[in-house]
Amino acid sequence: MPDCRARTDFDIQSDVVAELAADVGTASTDVAVSVRDGVVRLGGEVESLAKRTAAVRAAERIRGVHAVVDEIFVQLPTEHRRTDAELAHAVVDALIWDTEVPDKTIKARVQDHWVWLVGEADRQYQRLAAQHAVENITGVAGVTNLVRIKRRPVSPTLKDDIERALARNAMLAPREIDVAVDGGRAVLTGRVGTWRERVHAEEIAWTPSGVTEVDNQLELDH
Repeated sequence: MPDCRARTDFDIQSDVVAELAADVGTASTDVAVSVRDGVVRLGGEVESLAKRTAAVRAAERIRGVHAVVDEIFVQLPTEHRRTDAELAHAVVDALIWDTEVPDKTIKARVQDHWVWLVGEADRQYQRLAAQHAVENITGVAGVTNLVRIKRRPVSPTLKDDIERALARNAMLAPREIDVAVDGGRAVLTGRVGTWRERVHAEEIAWTPSGVTEVDNQLELDH
């Protein structure tokens, strides 16, 4: 039987620390965790952007988390440091070889080991694929994703398509999520049980063709 007790900040902090220790991507990192009113703040230093991303995702999985503040600093080891020119070549190769990244419509700029992605993609999964491809490159300290979703004629069934996608999902089917659509912009309102459900609902809302923006206004049950 599930534990329905209200979770204290100490409960959440303990679980986040345990999750970081158990997660393969973050087990060797030294991440500081503090919690206030269900908001998790992550600090400290890690040696790669991939570990920083993994730490945030691990914290989002914990029940009772209302939001995650990422203040982790990526301190690249000396042996992993590359020049911006070397990183730029690695980024170009990663974008070319990833089959989910659209050819020739996404470009990158590199400065001080930070990568900016610009251009257009047909779908959100392509935009995210470009970001994930770059995040996994050794020597990248951070990524700013400015890739836009191309605007295209919107299906009159877009609202129904999003609602059906949410209803098909086992995690979200029990939740009451309202969907409003204005052109390609989808607005989600209602309540969900966890921060991870909130994030997942936004991911699902992006799946139907024609969505160019998702405004996630979902609130969490307390």
